[in-house]
Amino acid sequence: MSTLFISDLHLSEQRPAIGEAFIGFLEGEAREAEALYILGDLFEAWLGDDMVLPAYAQAIEAMHRLADAGVPLYVMHGNRDFLLGEAFTAMSGATLLAEPHVVDLYGTPTLLLHGDTLCTDDVEYQRFRAMVRNPDWQADVLAKSPEERLALARQFREMSMAEMAGKSEAIMDVNPEAVKSAFREAGVRQLIHGHTHRPAIHDLELDGQPARRIVLGDWYAQGSVLECDPEGCRLRAL
Repeated sequence: MSTLFISDLHLSEQRPAIGEAFIGFLEGEAREAEALYILGDLFEAWLGDDMVLPAYAQAIEAMHRLADAGVPLYVMHGNRDFLLGEAFTAMSGATLLAEPHVVDLYGTPTLLLHGDTLCTDDVEYQRFRAMVRNPDWQADVLAKSPEERLALARQFREMSMAEMAGKSEAIMDVNPEAVKSAFREAGVRQLIHGHTHRPAIHDLELDGQPARRIVLGDWYAQGSVLECDPEGCRLRAL
């Protein structure tokens, strides 16, 4: 058996094929896993546990069926679904993971992140992240009407697209020093994250010792999955 990691599905009504692939994954190979970790951006937008968009309902039900089948299911907040709350865990059967989170992966302590905290060169984004992760800001948003929240989500999406069009690829990738700091603060030599949509396994040297950073891909075209077992970790596409 193995432990599976995915991220950046960005489920939405505009991309129904991804939702269908995710449900198939949950009802297929995920049933044989020791655990499934979803490291952020499962949804394109999550506007509060009290207003689940219709496009998400079947996927959430499939998640609960997986949990009911005895497969531990863990979800981490991303930069799109940072409003996931405790009611979501009841709906999905998942456990919300605080970030950062360290897991013992077959004897190797491994740091789990969504990955956006590593992109420190993108100063504008880091300001935005600090704002939307502020509990007071979140409480204010959740007090708004569904219509107001939908309008805010559209506004944020338009802002994001405009900003990304004007940024270099390097700015939106991880900062090497931020990566090293994350390793050191967690006291580990293995890191798994998503966010950048650039799947790869990077071997590096940290303070004279080997370290490994594994980046999960998105599900727009590849259905990126990381499979780990006692023999190691392998990235693949569905």
